[in-house]
Amino acid sequence: MAPRIAELTGARTVVELGLGSMDKTWPLPGALRSRGTLRSYVGVDVSESAIAAAGDALVAAYNDSAGVAAAFDKNVLAILNARLGADFDLEAFDHVAAWVPEAERVEMRLRSAVGQRVRVPGAGLTVCFAAGEEMRTEIAAKFRRDGVDRELAAAGLAVRAWWTDPASRFAVSLSVPA
Repeated sequence: MAPRIAELTGARTVVELGLGSMDKTWPLPGALRSRGTLRSYVGVDVSESAIAAAGDALVAAYNDSAGVAAAFDKNVLAILNARLGADFDLEAFDHVAAWVPEAERVEMRLRSAVGQRVRVPGAGLTVCFAAGEEMRTEIAAKFRRDGVDRELAAAGLAVRAWWTDPASRFAVSLSVPA
């Protein structure tokens, strides 16, 4: 399948919604690299079955005891500080990871530990946070075919081909301008 997709598209960018184990699409970047067209690969995923099977292990993936997820999340603030001259105090925010079942997604948030005022000169903003107020920094979502079709259509794209594993737990889509 990967060589055929590479031949049909000559794609420079691969965006994989529903990354999973990467077994289904990992050959595609290699096939595109072989053709000399691949420039970037973006994989996104959170799997409902993985959450059910892993339970606490998935909460740990987004909120590990070593603080890796929190450091990753707070890095958003560090980048705003570096690039836009913001004055976020990284220690004044706590990392929060929450499963949102009705949306089938995990949300990463930063919760202000204290009332504070943050300046972001590069964006011309001053933002006030109340103690306990949260800002969402990341969403990891579960994707289903009908939702993918709607979102692609809204972006002016259409699914040209759709391949799934025998149990229809994972899919690869080839999307093109509509």
